[in-house]
Amino acid sequence: MRPNAVKKNTESNRESPKVLLVGYNGANNTGAEAKLLAIIDDVRAVLGSEALITIPTLNECNLRRYIKEGPNLRIAPIPSVYFFAIRRLVKEHDLIVLTEGSTYMDTWTSALLWAYLWATRCAHGMGKPCLAYAVDSGTLSSFNLRQVRREASKTDLIIARNQEAADSLRSWGVTSPIEVTADNAFDFLPDPADGDLLRRLWPEAKASVVGLAMVDFYRWPVHVQPWGRKEDCYRWPYYFSRSAERDKAADELAAGYAGLADRLIEESGKSVALFCMEELDEPFARRVQGKMCNPGATRIFSARDYNASQMTAMLRSLDLLVTSRYHACVLSLAAPVPQVAVGHDLRLRNIYGELGIRDDYFLDHSSPDLFRTLDERVGRLLANSTQVKEVLGRGFRDHVARSLRNRELLRTFVDNHVGSAAKTHSREVSTSVEVAA
Repeated sequence: MRPNAVKKNTESNRESPKVLLVGYNGANNTGAEAKLLAIIDDVRAVLGSEALITIPTLNECNLRRYIKEGPNLRIAPIPSVYFFAIRRLVKEHDLIVLTEGSTYMDTWTSALLWAYLWATRCAHGMGKPCLAYAVDSGTLSSFNLRQVRREASKTDLIIARNQEAADSLRSWGVTSPIEVTADNAFDFLPDPADGDLLRRLWPEAKASVVGLAMVDFYRWPVHVQPWGRKEDCYRWPYYFSRSAERDKAADELAAGYAGLADRLIEESGKSVALFCMEELDEPFARRVQGKMCNPGATRIFSARDYNASQMTAMLRSLDLLVTSRYHACVLSLAAPVPQVAVGHDLRLRNIYGELGIRDDYFLDHSSPDLFRTLDERVGRLLANSTQVKEVLGRGFRDHVARSLRNRELLRTFVDNHVGSAAKTHSREVSTSVEVAA
């Protein structure tokens, strides 16, 4: 049992916990935004509105687009070299929650992995309860695997969002308790007013719209280095990967997508929406558009311009989706939108396996004859959309049912780890909800 970590919140003049949500916050990333908002709802449901929630971020301006500060919700800017700032924030809070889905992987950058492991290490050293909330695992370098084995084992509970992630963590030697649920973004509900947003924003589009949620795989991972080309700087000291070979591969990838989009427009009579699930996807979307013969039949929709509710509503308006973004899959499933994935890590591969469509509709980005195979799979989807929608509908309902366990596990975790006052408050909130129901 952890020592009582509950402190008084002077705003509400009663004892309530302080919760730190450590994740990929403020990046203009649709999936991270949806996940964070759903987690805030879960924390409020378990601990009540008096709980103080703090959200650290490298980009305060972006985070303020969808998070409104108040007496019990605050934004905490942190520097790029984050170690002292995270340690200070952990010290100030009673419960540490790792919120990023891509927690235990270095696909995008080791710097994010190290931030989550550092928060875990600090929490453990200070006797603060630490929970990884609906997270995933992926490929790791041998160095990072050793770090995960050592530091992730200091987490009080890891809630994995799929069984394969849990199995990987255990195979690496992580000894923390692990539960398996589903991504909490399945609980995210867009504003009903956004339901027909795609048509309102793009009235010139054909009746049938195909979405491409693409990633330039060859920019990743981001590396830590003291200097580099200005155009390759994500935020000092973090730089995108760059080489002549990578540039050539990215150009070929863009040409392949441009050809696919042109064929959808010319042969199938579709309009093509280019979805940038993260602002960083925009340069690649423009690169694809610039290689097309029919760029006027496309439009770019970016997380820089539209919030998670708006992006989700537009994704659910599609007739078909080609995605390299995990949360484009997750957020479109409620429709359910027929889809095929081009992936470069385990996340899409794993969820397509759970949905029962991995063998038919998941392609690795390094597959030989990628776009020939992709053309064939897209054609198959167009011809068999009703059957695929039924499969995806069943998968969506299963994932929603599993995702509901996240809140239950959070309530149990609070009761067991956060302190007597928080336990009482958690039970009060739970009882009030039951009475209201």
